[in-house]
Amino acid sequence: MGERVLFPTSVVGSLPRPDYVKDLIADDYAGSADDYRRSMEAAIRSAVALQECAGLDVITDGEWWRKSYIGVIAELAHGFELSRNPADGRPWTIVVDKLSPKHPGFIAREAKFLKSITTRQIKATLPAPALLGERMWDPKLSAKAYPTRESFVEACVPILHRELELLKEQGASVVQIDDPHLCLFVDPEVRKQYDDADRAADFAVEMTNQVVAGVKDVHLAVHLCRRAGARGRGELQHSGGYEAIIPQLNRLQVHHLTMEFTAPGAGDMAVFGKLREDFEIGLGCVSCQPGCIDSAEAIYDRVELAVKHLAPERITLNPDCGFAPGSAAVVSIDEVYAKLKNEVAAALRLREKYASGR
Repeated sequence: MGERVLFPTSVVGSLPRPDYVKDLIADDYAGSADDYRRSMEAAIRSAVALQECAGLDVITDGEWWRKSYIGVIAELAHGFELSRNPADGRPWTIVVDKLSPKHPGFIAREAKFLKSITTRQIKATLPAPALLGERMWDPKLSAKAYPTRESFVEACVPILHRELELLKEQGASVVQIDDPHLCLFVDPEVRKQYDDADRAADFAVEMTNQVVAGVKDVHLAVHLCRRAGARGRGELQHSGGYEAIIPQLNRLQVHHLTMEFTAPGAGDMAVFGKLREDFEIGLGCVSCQPGCIDSAEAIYDRVELAVKHLAPERITLNPDCGFAPGSAAVVSIDEVYAKLKNEVAAALRLREKYASGR
């Protein structure tokens, strides 16, 4: 990424979707394709304006083109069917047929438009293949196409690898692989659900490494999400420190790890000393909890704790997670703006303190 400022700031990926954006991506949207694109491009400009006004160094499009951060795979490949999860009635995208290319470059086109409307560095996101296996493979509905979950995950790799190549061609500064599945292995209760938890985590890492293999000249990141339930989506919070997956993390062939640290359950930041020294750390130092606006001072103090274990040059600032990874999430966009302004204010104070030591 070349020369950069100390403590660069960003979001993880998603931003809250205003109601009109939710209407645009709804199944019953009645407008024309031209109307949709014109309106969505205007919406993305507003998402960019929010981040630029807050002062962020690396921005995203809020993932507003997408109904979900993992469901986007169904835009890249044929073979999926949209149904309803019998457990909770939510939309459920399931693989039912062999994968084949559908719209290669769907995500790359998101990045192309984003790059055309900002001079700042841009981040694009891809779902991790093992995550897709956990969420989109069903032992009954998927078995005819892919008899095992692992065989489906392996089939996702070339689809995602090609999209990564296209994102590089479109000039994405950062491409982030979202993998909350890998991070669940920090939780002792989750680990008990597997015959061999380490083997399952190893497989997740191997598949991500295959996605990024041979791709140069783009900053590669993995986002490790722990606490989806904290954003009110009804999912469980997960306990346990990162120590349980340190061997797997150290085998990831990426430049950057985005890790959550606003909750006590994340463990001690001393864990950074067990990670490879070439990793840049995206420090989750801003809470995504609705109604909780961390002050610039609180964010600054969290980063100061990390500096005890990491060189300042290795630290970037970001919220713990995306603010609205699902299209149904209800989060105040003005509240998010306040959080991001405080994140930037903390970064400016940190730069002033540590710049003299460069």
